[in-house]
Amino acid sequence: MVNRDEFAREVTLRICSSLKIKDSLESAFEYLKEYLPLDDLFLNIIDASLGAIRRIAHVASGDLLVHDEIIPLPKGAMQIINERQYTEPFIVGASVDIDNLLPTLAPLFKMEGNSNLILPLFVEGEPVGSLMLRAAGEGRYTQEQADMLGSVAKPFSIALANALAHEAVLRYRDILIDDKRFLSRELHTQSAEDIIGGNSGLRNVMEMVRQVAPLNNTVLLLGETGTGKEVIANTIHFTSVRKEGPFIKVNCGAIPEHLIDSELFGHERGAFTGAIAENRGRFERADGGTIFLDEIGELPLQAQVRLLRVLQTREVERIGGTRAIPVNIRIIAATHRNLESMISENRFREDLWFRLNGFPIIIPPVRQRREDIPALIRHFVGQKSRELGRGLPPAIAPGALKRLVDYNWPGNVRELENIVERELIQYKGGQLTFEGIFPRKEPRQVLKEGNPFCLLKLDEAIAAHIEQVLTFSNGKIYGPGGAAEILDVNPNTLRWRINKLGISYQRTKRGTGGGGSSIALKKQPQQLQRFSWPCVPIRKWQHFRLNTALTS
Repeated sequence: MVNRDEFAREVTLRICSSLKIKDSLESAFEYLKEYLPLDDLFLNIIDASLGAIRRIAHVASGDLLVHDEIIPLPKGAMQIINERQYTEPFIVGASVDIDNLLPTLAPLFKMEGNSNLILPLFVEGEPVGSLMLRAAGEGRYTQEQADMLGSVAKPFSIALANALAHEAVLRYRDILIDDKRFLSRELHTQSAEDIIGGNSGLRNVMEMVRQVAPLNNTVLLLGETGTGKEVIANTIHFTSVRKEGPFIKVNCGAIPEHLIDSELFGHERGAFTGAIAENRGRFERADGGTIFLDEIGELPLQAQVRLLRVLQTREVERIGGTRAIPVNIRIIAATHRNLESMISENRFREDLWFRLNGFPIIIPPVRQRREDIPALIRHFVGQKSRELGRGLPPAIAPGALKRLVDYNWPGNVRELENIVERELIQYKGGQLTFEGIFPRKEPRQVLKEGNPFCLLKLDEAIAAHIEQVLTFSNGKIYGPGGAAEILDVNPNTLRWRINKLGISYQRTKRGTGGGGSSIALKKQPQQLQRFSWPCVPIRKWQHFRLNTALTS
């Protein structure tokens, strides 16, 4: 005859002997099998978020069959379990009528040919899980044994609740560690004075940054690759009220398409194969701060739909999730692409473009702010000298500086930085001359004398035509009589094309009589100076072909 008090005391000591539920369950297993038929001991919970039964711990005698950690419940099973809320231990198929549920669960739990004794576990009247004992063969358990197991329901319930709480603490700890790892990069507050050219070539850009930084609206940064869009995004964040919050940077073109949804929006545990734990996406990580979506034009259409929802509702929904998660974020997007052209090609959503384009900032390329090149060169010479362990930065030869200023810089600041680093690597003393850095280009050849056409690249022809039209319109781009109307293109598209082709310009003051913005043309790019444009009078068919190229 088993002394129930002694039985309950010993089981309590064993199940509460360790914070590691696996260890304490093994200790209880060794004691329980002295009094009960026992081959397997399971500690399970019903995970509503997964719609499944999840195994917290399992102990078996010998090398028995390995059981799944997560057992998805078929449709309707969860409702039956909730309706039949058992509070007393029961023997499956014997003391309790669960005929409606047994055929469904038996294959999942491999109950056939085994005896199963289940002990429901409660804490303060709320169900937390169950303890299941299994013995090989049928009819191995009696009602007396079930009643004896019921005397240890409370210690097993407390042990399971503590294990779940400990699991939650570890999960939140991992989240904090993950956030620290994700955000622990060198972040420096930047101001207009810290940005080279902030008071000269980037003066207009920095004025727009100062206007928009204190607000919470979405910002779109436009410009060629290497112009410093990320630097401008840094400045907007660190001069805003969100500067104490996270600043999450996402290169949309660097994430594989099949992972983009999971990376941006997160996923729930069990959402797909390999999703063994929940994952917070970049938008959730940016809560209370700013998220910078670089190369937004590379987003696949499916992700664009989800991003549009975030912009509209400031809520994200994880993959496999059933609830919307509110996020307090500011979105800064950037691209070097012409998004309006992508819309016409059905590669970018028009409604997303309208959401993003509320406050566009166009960052000019280096060739349009040549006055900043000497300062940029000196900055990178000093920075790269420190990185390469060169000591004092070497001086720059005056002729070299002029050659650098005259260079067209198709790669912008990024190319400039790389060229400075290459020169310092090859440096052997004296001044930096930058000789041999730039390849010599053979002069362009024209057709034989008497032929009315010139050998121009298409971009050169378009640039020259735009300059001619701007001269005709007295520098006016927008409004009636403006260059955009003459060329029959969208003014924003024309502005983007001007920046892309490197047509240098600066804003001039206007009187009160004319509407729209204007420009004052500077000298033509060097590659166009040797040509007299047009080589032949512009006819209607030429004008049509150039317009087609402009809008393509």
